Amino acid sequence: MQDMNKSEALRYIAAQASRGELIFPTNVNASLKIQEALDDPDCGIETAAKLIMSEPLMAARVVAIANSVAYSRFGGGVTNIRTAITILGFSTLRSVVAAVVMRQLGHAVTDAAIRAKMDLLWQHSAHVAAVAHLLARRVSHVDPETALFAGIVHEVGGFYLLSRAQEFPTLLDSDHEIAGADELAEPPETFIGRAVLNKLMVPKRVVTAVEALWYGMRVMPPETLGDTLLLANDLAAVPSPLDPRSPATIQQAASEIDFSVGEGTLNSILEESIEEVESLSGALLN
Repeated sequence: MQDMNKSEALRYIAAQASRGELIFPTNVNASLKIQEALDDPDCGIETAAKLIMSEPLMAARVVAIANSVAYSRFGGGVTNIRTAITILGFSTLRSVVAAVVMRQLGHAVTDAAIRAKMDLLWQHSAHVAAVAHLLARRVSHVDPETALFAGIVHEVGGFYLLSRAQEFPTLLDSDHEIAGADELAEPPETFIGRAVLNKLMVPKRVVTAVEALWYGMRVMPPETLGDTLLLANDLAAVPSPLDPRSPATIQQAASEIDFSVGEGTLNSILEESIEEVESLSGALLN
């Protein structure tokens, strides 16, 4: 495997994904079972609480998010899982499970350089999720909990590829030209990303929103979940380490984005909501 170039490695992993052969660490498989249980319509708060408490990292994250500024309208001061689940609801609970899966993929990696890139990718994802949640509430008026979930999982394909980079070091190469991509119906990274999203049981609506990042064009003001996610991705304080653009180019593009929203502007909304975004992204990160 070590002697494969990036193109060959991507096509090899895409072929595995087409056969349903996605390789996850043991702890990720445990979290995926929790995600599957939460999707059961018969799963109630008591069952969910027991599932979440079986994973200390997940439990801590649930309580932290319930106490974040984004959910402060519920009073804050949450100290137990059952209350946190009641406040957040099952939709946000699934977001927390997905967030833990992202972190677990990184924890399984021993190479320092790969882990550093995965840490940066998670910081980016957390910021996108928090900004998407805000934009959904204040600008596009789509479901904010779904926007939060979409932000968390939008780079899951990238996380998966980085988790395989110890086996395939050329995945870290900066060359984005993929020779032989016409052998597949779509680029290998996209095919792999969709396969991982399906493995995480991500709803079709969210998959479609993530696809807007792959194929869509920015619409302002945003109207759909895909528009919201695309704009949040552009506005995130931490750029993706997998973005082919330079950080300076990304920052410059973000600084030029503004439009009128009701009686205010996008920038005024972002400025007055800095604490909310930082609180929610911090709850996801810590």
